[in-house]
Amino acid sequence: MDAARKRKLRLAREYSTVQARNSASGQLLAAVRPLPGQFLYGATSVAACPQDELPEVAFAGRSNAGKSSTLNRLAGRRRLARTSKTPGRTQLINLFAVQGAGRLVDLPGYGYARAPKAQREGWERAVQQYLSQRENLAAVVLVMDCRHALQAADRGVVAGADRRGVPLLALLNKADKVGRGQQASVHRAVASALPASAKALLFSATAGTGLAELADFVARHLGDREPPTEDSSGR
Repeated sequence: MDAARKRKLRLAREYSTVQARNSASGQLLAAVRPLPGQFLYGATSVAACPQDELPEVAFAGRSNAGKSSTLNRLAGRRRLARTSKTPGRTQLINLFAVQGAGRLVDLPGYGYARAPKAQREGWERAVQQYLSQRENLAAVVLVMDCRHALQAADRGVVAGADRRGVPLLALLNKADKVGRGQQASVHRAVASALPASAKALLFSATAGTGLAELADFVARHLGDREPPTEDSSGR
């Protein structure tokens, strides 16, 4: 068997594994209740964040990775977090209260080339300060475009979370925009590059792929409450 044939068979096996996960996610998707969130305010620095002990799950990522769309999908609201076709609109540490739990935190997007250098450096500094200093940080969701995953700044977020021992979910967003072979290969590449405390997940804010797993991850780290799924009685 030649090398090309072996590679195709390996990718097919990996894709079957990914599809099995996606199928289970699809079965759960209809049962996932929105995570109720309410915008609090945008903090200009870590020092301006709430001074309490509520747990926070932070969403980090490049300016065009789809962080705001991911938060809106998780909350079941179109405008919980502001979205825009122009990258770089999230410029503050935006905090959202979750009913009966802690907070979701939308960190400034990084890597937007058109922004002035000083502004880009300020956003990246705010992200790193939050990740390294915020005592409330319970977990990190790193949102990446699966077509451009684990760039240098993304690796910095992974390393920062790992140094603090904070669980990290590497969300490979926009999975609906690539074929099955690329889905399998990028998932394998990212998963193998992550530390033991982190996990990779194929995701689509548009199609809902991986939403059940994301909701479970967030719920488990916001006060250890039950994941937001409907029970058998439909309540």
